[in-house]
Amino acid sequence: MAKHEITAHIVKTAGTLFYKNGYNSTGVNEIIESAGIAKATLYNHFKSKEDICIAYLQERHTFLMCALADYTKGKEQGKAQLLGIFDFLREFYRQDDFYGCWAIKTFCELPAENQKISGTIQQHKKELLLFLGELVQDNFFNVSKAEAERISGGLYMLYESAITESHLHKNDWPIHMARRIAPLLLSEIKAIA
Repeated sequence: MAKHEITAHIVKTAGTLFYKNGYNSTGVNEIIESAGIAKATLYNHFKSKEDICIAYLQERHTFLMCALADYTKGKEQGKAQLLGIFDFLREFYRQDDFYGCWAIKTFCELPAENQKISGTIQQHKKELLLFLGELVQDNFFNVSKAEAERISGGLYMLYESAITESHLHKNDWPIHMARRIAPLLLSEIKAIA
């Protein structure tokens, strides 16, 4: 395997373990065994478990942002694109290996002094919030920056709580509820379409 393929294999293997079992419950030796590699191979690619985790979080975030953008663009312009984030989430929930938000799941296990991973997660959440703000501005007439921030902030809170609560309750009713509440945020503005 080429170096980048080995790196991707380690990240995928570790990511699966982190997401299913938790960051703290997954040891380096378990990653090595599950990946079928030597300890030296792992340390030739990553300095620490923390670095593997950051690579995993970045890979998942990049995938999420691309998939979410593609999914919403496939919806009719206007409110449908904004509500599409909840349709996307419902499809994500229906996957066999849904354990909630990988970023928040990891964040909840971190000690307060771990700024490296928590900073990565905070940056990813800011990027999601910015994406939602752009989605609002792309789909509505004459929306002020303050109004776009209010709407995108509300959508962000509904989206994030829907992920967490769906995992907690092992049911997708929180996603459906969030999708039904979201139009209230949009009721006073005029859609482009």
